[in-house]
Amino acid sequence: MSTSEQAQKMTEGRGFIAALDQSGGSTPKALRLYGIEEDAYSSDAEMFDLIHAMRSRIASSPAFTGEKVVGAILFEMTMDRMIGGKPSAQYLWEERGVIPFLKVDKGLMDEADGVQLMKPIDGLDALLTRANAAGIFGTKMRSVINAASPTGIAAVVAQQFEVGKTILSHGLIPVIEPEVTISIADKAQAEDILLAEITKQLDGLDAGQQIMLKLTLPETANHYKSLVDDPRVMRVVALSGGYSREEANARLAQNTGVIASFSRALTEGLSAQQSDDEFDAILAATIDSIYAASIAG
Repeated sequence: MSTSEQAQKMTEGRGFIAALDQSGGSTPKALRLYGIEEDAYSSDAEMFDLIHAMRSRIASSPAFTGEKVVGAILFEMTMDRMIGGKPSAQYLWEERGVIPFLKVDKGLMDEADGVQLMKPIDGLDALLTRANAAGIFGTKMRSVINAASPTGIAAVVAQQFEVGKTILSHGLIPVIEPEVTISIADKAQAEDILLAEITKQLDGLDAGQQIMLKLTLPETANHYKSLVDDPRVMRVVALSGGYSREEANARLAQNTGVIASFSRALTEGLSAQQSDDEFDAILAATIDSIYAASIAG
C-alpha cells in the first residue's frame, strides 16, 4: 500500500470517514439497531461474527467507495478478518479505495474530575506492529469529557498526545478523539478549554509530525477552524455523538474544512432484514447526505 498516496488522499480528498469500529461493549446496541436482538446469539464469538457480517455488508456495498468515503475505522478483530476474500484493510484500499484506520484504545476509565481517561493500552507496540503489517494507515483512540473541567480536559489531551507520539514512532497517523458529551450544560465552555489544550499540545510535536483530530460538533460554528488550518493537523473530522444524522449533517455543514466520521449516524436505517437492493439504496442515500455535509464548508 502507498502511504504517501493515502496521506495525500486523506489531506485533500473530498468525502468522509466511516466509523465501523464498535467494540465489545457497544456491539449489542449496534446489532440491536441493525435488527438483531441479543437472543439471536449465545456467545461473544457469534456476536462478533454477526457484527463482522454487518460491516462486510457495508464495506462491500456498491455505494461504499473512495469516491465519497475516504477512510474507514476498523475494530481490531475486523482488521484480523477477511472481507471479500482479502484481509479487511487490504480489501478496503485495493478494492474500494478507502483508507483503513484501526481503533486502538481499550475503553474508558471511571469518571474523575469531569472526564474519562483511556484505560492503559497494554500491548500497544505489538498491536501497532501488526497494524503496519496489515496495511493500516492510522489509529483512533477515544476519551470522554463530561464537564468543563480545566484540569480534567488538560489530562485527557495530554494522555491522548502522549500515546499519539508512540503511534507516530511506528509511522502511523494518530486520530486523537477527546469527545465532548453533547448533553452537558457547559459544552461550549468545555470546547473553549479543549481548543486551548489541543493547541498547547500541538506545540510539543516534532517538526514535520502530523496528527488527526476527531471532535464533537461544536456549539459555535468554525470553533475549531484554527486546528483545520494548522499544518500539524492532517485533518479534523467530526463524530456524530448521539445527534441524529439530520442534525449532525446540519451542524457539520457549518464547519468549514471539517469532514464526518460518523458511526451510528452512518448505520441509521440499515437492517439485517432488508434485501440487498433495499440495504444498498438506504446506504447510498446516507452516504450521499454525509458526503454533502462534509464538502459543504
